[in-house]
Amino acid sequence: MKPYLLAFALVFGLFAPPAMAQPAAAPPPAAAVAPAAPAAAPPAEMTWWEKEAAKPYVYEGTYWLPPAANKDAKGPDDLFIWVLGMSAFFFVAITACVVYFVIKYRHKPGRKPEPSPSHNDVLEITWTVIPTIIAVILFVYGWRSYISLTSIPETRPENQIAVTAQKWNWSFRYYNGVEDNVLHVPVDQPVKLTMTSTDVLHSFFVPVFRVKQDIVPRRFTYVWFWPTRTGVYRLYCTEYCGKDHSLMKTKVVVHSAGNYERYLSEAFGKQMSLSGAALGESVYKKKGCEGCHTLDGSVRLGPSFKGVWGTDVKLGDGSSVKFDEAYVRNSIQAPQGQSRPGFPPSMPVIPLSDKEIEGMAEFIKAQK
Repeated sequence: MKPYLLAFALVFGLFAPPAMAQPAAAPPPAAAVAPAAPAAAPPAEMTWWEKEAAKPYVYEGTYWLPPAANKDAKGPDDLFIWVLGMSAFFFVAITACVVYFVIKYRHKPGRKPEPSPSHNDVLEITWTVIPTIIAVILFVYGWRSYISLTSIPETRPENQIAVTAQKWNWSFRYYNGVEDNVLHVPVDQPVKLTMTSTDVLHSFFVPVFRVKQDIVPRRFTYVWFWPTRTGVYRLYCTEYCGKDHSLMKTKVVVHSAGNYERYLSEAFGKQMSLSGAALGESVYKKKGCEGCHTLDGSVRLGPSFKGVWGTDVKLGDGSSVKFDEAYVRNSIQAPQGQSRPGFPPSMPVIPLSDKEIEGMAEFIKAQK
């Protein structure tokens, strides 16, 4: 948390008035008690890796920085502390000089202003040489950190992950075809990400890894890190990419030794076993569909999926088409030709297999 936000929270937390105790409501008469509602159906059982991702974030760190969980985090951290310390030193020193000179040379009755010096070799050399030395040291130290962060080491195929960013979702694809919207990585091994965007400029940022890299449409950018501690950490998009930019965040789960390989194996088995509406729901969540299409009838960037199956849909060119399997397939494979009036033609082409498209159709059909 930033220092000024922390201070703000502490001040208002300390001085907030205590909550007023509310009088307990009188129990209703026995005859007025309504029959108990039937218990809701239990949620689907979470996999062990979903339970791992649901754990609290790791927050331990310093007052200024979140916890460092990357092998190369020391360089940026030292540089940050150094710059912060120098800034504080010069701020105090310059402010003290200003205050001293204002008091010492303030106007007094009968005092005439002294002539200002026009030249001072020692002073001019001092304020030129010292800042130059500081700037060169900062440049060299920053350059060394930059070279380390951009020199990607050899990584095994399991640790090479393809990242696709789109409004407003992350998709991570592993070497065996497993796809997830949560980033899973192993501890104590280098991880390489190859990233691209399907629409606009995004930016990959994991504070605990001290890495940040822009993601550009129609180009590939790269970033790497070496996780040093297990846990669940935050992952942000730090490039403004539209109205829901602030919601484009997910998690990084750093697995202990052996659990990363277990995740890849078991997630692949689960992915292969899905079919029908269950597969469609997985695609809906992991391909970013829920960022634009709701299931409750509300409208986002795209129309809702609630109750649309079998209805006649009006297209942007004035024609109408039935919302069926063919429409779903065409909307995924050629979305600009199936645009609807009142919605921007911004849906990208999402590469899905025939089985995944059929699953999406079954999933939408189930949204009554």
